[in-house]
Parts: sequence; C-alpha cells; structure tokens
Amino acid sequence: MATSARARVDHAVVSGTFSLDGETHQVDNNVWVIGDDEQCLVIDAPHDVDAILEVVAGRTVKAIVCTHAHDDHVRVAPALRVATGAPILLHPDDRPLWELTHGGDEEGAELWDVDLADDQTLTIAGAAVKVIHTPGHAPGAVCLYVHDLGCVFTGDTLFQGGPGATGRSYSDAAVIEDSIRRRLFELPDETVVHTGHGPDTTIGAEREGLGA
Repeated sequence: MATSARARVDHAVVSGTFSLDGETHQVDNNVWVIGDDEQCLVIDAPHDVDAILEVVAGRTVKAIVCTHAHDDHVRVAPALRVATGAPILLHPDDRPLWELTHGGDEEGAELWDVDLADDQTLTIAGAAVKVIHTPGHAPGAVCLYVHDLGCVFTGDTLFQGGPGATGRSYSDAAVIEDSIRRRLFELPDETVVHTGHGPDTTIGAEREGLGA
C-alpha cells in the first residue's frame, strides 16, 4: 500500500474472462483504488462488482476511470456506476472496443459518462492524477501518473517484462512502443508501475529492459 499525506493506493485481484477476436481466455485483473478514508477513484472495473466494493470499503467513489475498454477492464463498469453513483471516464478513441461489450448508439446501450483527454488532471484526496494517452494496446489506452505517490497505473500498456500485447484488433506494436518510450520513459526511474495484470515493476527496470 502506497501513501502520501492523504491519499493511498488499495489493491485486490479478481478473476474472470477476456474475449476478443473470437477467443476467450481466463485472466486475473488487478483492481486499483486511489483515495483516503472518505473518497476514492476506482481504476477499471473488471469482472466482479462486489469484489471492487470490498476494496472501496464504503468510501464515496468519485469516478470509475478506465485505462482502456477491453471487456475485462470495463465489463462491470455500468453495474459499478449503478452501485456507487460514480461516472465512468474513458478516452473516446476506445469507443469501438467499448461498443463490443456495451453496445453503441442503439436503444438501451450503456455508454460512459465523461471523455478522458491527454494531460488532463484528476484530483483525489489531495493527490493529482495525470492522464497520459498511450495508444498501442488499444487506441484510447491511458496511463494515470500520480506524482505524490510515486506511481503510475499503466493498465495493459506496460507490464513487468515489457509492453502489453498487440496481436489483436485495434492494437499496434510500433505505436505502443512509441507511447512507452515517449510518454512513460519520461517519468522518473523510481516510479512504481502498477499494472492491469500481474506484479508491479518500475519505470527504470522497464527502461533497461527495452534498452532505452
């Protein structure tokens, strides 16, 4: 658990499936919650609303911030919105992926509430959360940098061992590597990387791994 003067990071792992391009895989997703004892942001909404609410632990959820719109990251976002009253935030470039799970303009489709933008700043519990657009794994993928906590939440853009997967629709290997080199490797080496799946790493370790 990382802390600052007020804000801290809470974490859990939930299990479910990821489906795209006609394939379905079992996956474990990290749930990350930034906040204090009163309010918080939830990063992504994978698999299980009740498990996410356990991490929230009765706090007011100010927003559900989606790092990208693959179904294992947004499947229960609308249900979590109902449970908490919090808006869903997503970069608009990920509309095609969102629509694969929740539908588009047709009647009854679930939509997100607020568009995320590159270099936008969200604030929670006295901590500034900078939105960094990092396309490649998905066109609207974002990372969330919290200087006060010395960490960045990378979704599926950067993992321990390198970039996220790019072998599926709406992904591009050259684009994700460019995003990582230009946007994430400008962060301090000691920045802790909280990923969408699997263990933490650091910017410095991944910079060395990519030879940057």
